[in-house]
Parts: sequence; structure tokens; C-alpha cells
Amino acid sequence: MGPSHALSGAATWLAGSLAVQHFAHFHQTPAQLAVGAAMCAGGALLPDLDLSGRVTTDQGGATVAHTFGVLSLFVAECVEKLSLGIYDLTRTRRDPRLRNGHRTFTHTLPFNVGVGFGVFELCWHYGRTAVLAVLFVTFAMALRGLFEKWARRAGWLIVTLVAGGYLVLGIALGIGGLVHLLGDMVTSHGCPVLWPIPTGRRMWRNIGVPDAIAVTVGGKVEVFVLRTAFALVALAAGAELFARPLLHRYDLEI
Repeated sequence: MGPSHALSGAATWLAGSLAVQHFAHFHQTPAQLAVGAAMCAGGALLPDLDLSGRVTTDQGGATVAHTFGVLSLFVAECVEKLSLGIYDLTRTRRDPRLRNGHRTFTHTLPFNVGVGFGVFELCWHYGRTAVLAVLFVTFAMALRGLFEKWARRAGWLIVTLVAGGYLVLGIALGIGGLVHLLGDMVTSHGCPVLWPIPTGRRMWRNIGVPDAIAVTVGGKVEVFVLRTAFALVALAAGAELFARPLLHRYDLEI
């Protein structure tokens, strides 16, 4: 679901920015809008860093795990094992045993809110160096998600070099992560969004929509309906947001 998650993040940021501009009269520059959309798209992939593949052969794993090739696959392997460890330590007798940590700790509210807050604090205290480092990583993830086929053909090195040229400030990681959780909740598997709040006698209960209306991962609804909808929302909101400053620059009115 990598491309779908990335598109949903970009669409959410642009649509949200349009709503904030309209109702709260908070305006962003085109650069801020572009960076926010890119970072929200990258952040919407981050929770799937708990889905590792075969590190030595650069195979398997989630879209985000391939952002930096074998290096990011190794990180995904570590995150997956850490998530599984947290699951095993906190699960109750009612929670099933798992063989891997996918859709566990990184798919919870504490993780994604914590990432957003942590990135804010990091950039606040360490300034430009931290901002550029965070921006570099998240923009590379956004490239991997939004342009999956191109990124696969180009390879991780080209993705890394392209990401390094994007040097504008913006932080939308936390929102992207929360959008990812909503995306997983419309699938039949759901995700443990309420952890660590017990639900019934279980600590890790996957919350999602009923199976009758759930989206199949990789199915026609996700690939054609949802991705098209996210793309249209992003394009429509982006056109409205970018049109006004562009026309204002040339002293035109809308």
C-alpha cells in the first residue's frame, strides 16, 4: 500500500492547508506547501518500517524499507524485531502470538505522535542541521512512495541524490503517520491504534472497519479508486493553493 499511503499523506496536507487557509486565514508560501506535502507523504510511509525483508538480497519488505537499499532494509529489520519485542512484553494471554512485528508498535498513536513531537524538538534545538537531515530522509521516503516504479528502476542511490537537493523547511511527519493508521484501518486486518489502552481482555486489538466494506490490499478499490481519489484531492487542493500566490505575483485577481 506504499503509493496509496504516500498519496493519502500528500492529499491530507494539501486539503488541510486549504481548509486552514480558508477558515483560519493562515497562509503558507508555495515552498512551505510543497515541503509539507512531501514530508506528510514520507511520514505516511513511516509506520511500515516494521515490515522488513531479506536484507542481504534486497528483497521483500515494505516500500519504505527500500528507500536506502540494504541500509534501510536493515533498519526495518531492527524496527520489526523491536516492535515484536514490545508486543511480546505487553501482550495479554488473549493476544495471539506473532512471528513478526508488522502492524504492532509503529502502528499505534503513541509512536506516531511521539515521532512528530520528537522531530519538532530535534529541529527546534539543533536547527538547520537537524532540519536538513530530517527533510532529506522524509523526502527520500516520499519519492519512494509517490514514484514507486521510477524509484525501483532508478535504484536507491539515485533516490538518495535527488532527495539531497530538496532543502526547504517543513515538518509533517506526525500527521503523515496518523494518516497511515487511518489507511490501515480501512483494510480487513486493521491496526492496534488504541494501544496501550486495553480493549476487552486484550492489549493489542486491531481496530478496523467491518470485513464487508474493508479494502483489499492491492485490490482494485485501493489501486484504482482510492489512489485516484487521493490524487484528485491533492491536485485540486494544490491548484487552489498555488494559484492564488501565482496570480498575485502577476497582479491578477481571482
